[in-house]
Amino acid sequence: MSDALGVTDKVVSIGGVAVGPGRPLAVLAGPCVIESLDHCLRLADQAARVCRKIGLGYVFKASFDKANRTSAGSYRGPGLDEGLSILQTVKERLGLPVVSDIHEPQQACAAAPVLDCLQIPAFLCRQTDLVMAAASTGKAVNIKKGQFVSPQEMQFAVAKAAQAGNDRILLCERGTFFGYGRLVNDMTGLSVMRQWAPVVFDATHSTQEPGMAGGKSGGNRHFTPLLARAAVAAGCDALFLEIHDDPARAKSDAATVWPIQQLEPLLRQCAAIHAALQSS
Repeated sequence: MSDALGVTDKVVSIGGVAVGPGRPLAVLAGPCVIESLDHCLRLADQAARVCRKIGLGYVFKASFDKANRTSAGSYRGPGLDEGLSILQTVKERLGLPVVSDIHEPQQACAAAPVLDCLQIPAFLCRQTDLVMAAASTGKAVNIKKGQFVSPQEMQFAVAKAAQAGNDRILLCERGTFFGYGRLVNDMTGLSVMRQWAPVVFDATHSTQEPGMAGGKSGGNRHFTPLLARAAVAAGCDALFLEIHDDPARAKSDAATVWPIQQLEPLLRQCAAIHAALQSS
């Protein structure tokens, strides 16, 4: 059965991991925020081993700065310089592509020599200077759809990147605000956005309950597998997952990070759904 809206034929490479129609499901996964070099290396190595077993492309994700924390007292990460150094080490030692967020246009040039993909946080997806600065580096750019933005509006973010000379764009769904403290997912939005770019589904942030845990975001990771399976069945090209070896002690998004011990069964389910969809 064909997609009535049409699907882009673009395939975006992130350090050798192909993301797009007709390609194996890709995985962008790692801790919400960089906690230490050792922690990043351990998580990246474990996740890479799982993805290799299943035959999925893997990109390591970790934020060097969480600039949009609910409380000023929350842990933000090591910052730009130390964070990029840690990501460079992960990249060199494990041979993995890496992705991280940038929050200001001037960070794009500093981050581009290290990152294989620059990520635009959801709250900043309409910041023209930021999107164009990221696109101007020529690196792949993953633009998260704002919780306040419709899927249709994301075509304009892609157009901004194109104006900066870059068509290596991914769009990422992470839930839409439903009143206060609740996110919902419209799976038809994945199909809408796939008209303009390959689509990533953020399965862990989609379970978030923003600002509902006393100065930090709460959430319910129990729903992560359900949402991930639904998104893959709806045709997403990649999954974004924040993972941790001890979720209760995670320094960011402790309520929603997925236990790395449970990563393999989740990805095996999703890979099987993706394969079935590809062969239908």
